[in-house]
Amino acid sequence: MDLHSDLYGKALLDFHQGNYTEDIIVLSATMEDDVLPLPYLFRPYDQMPILEKKALQLSKGSVLDIGAGAGSHSLYLEEKGLEITALDQSPGAIQVLQERLEKSNSKVVQENIWDHKQQYDTILMLMNGTGIFSKLQKVSSCLEKLKKLLQRNGQILIDSSDLRFLYEDEEDGGLWVDPSKEYYGEVSFSLQYKRTESASFDWLYMDYELLKSYATKAGFEVELVEKGAHYDYLARLSIS
Repeated sequence: MDLHSDLYGKALLDFHQGNYTEDIIVLSATMEDDVLPLPYLFRPYDQMPILEKKALQLSKGSVLDIGAGAGSHSLYLEEKGLEITALDQSPGAIQVLQERLEKSNSKVVQENIWDHKQQYDTILMLMNGTGIFSKLQKVSSCLEKLKKLLQRNGQILIDSSDLRFLYEDEEDGGLWVDPSKEYYGEVSFSLQYKRTESASFDWLYMDYELLKSYATKAGFEVELVEKGAHYDYLARLSIS
């Protein structure tokens, strides 16, 4: 991936370098199009949702921030003195992270998470962390790989949302979803920035009980840490 195809990274770099003129548009065939404001990706701790604040409060030891983006979470943990590895695949995000994270206890890594080998006390997967599983059929194998990245007594702090409310019939409680999907939380998105659209990618939202079922089968202890105001939640997966 280079900056010509890296719309997300290009947008982050524009904002970071003072060239902010517009936001990212998130396009979907199954959900309403949405706007991802660039200032939100650079938000300080006091502007973060309660679920993110709680996850940062619970972070300990060496921390892997998956999909670190502009580095808002890594920056806060760096200031707390934790040992941070900020990981992202986007070249633009990596450049922003390298310029924003300056202390000796932080490391920036451009890599696909499924190729990563180091071990950590805490793995952060925020802003719908289950999204990187992409499809329900991949969840079990992804959780097994993540487990290998944890130190003994390590934890994964992961958030997601239950999209059931988008498809539920108010009268009979039934779900009106695409029968070709294995699960209603499977969606596809593309990004549009400055009149250029990215390739489509799969993204997975998981309700808590479903995540708990898969994580328990993978050998994790699972805890519902906090519920948000919009069908979202923060969970902690741990191993002993």
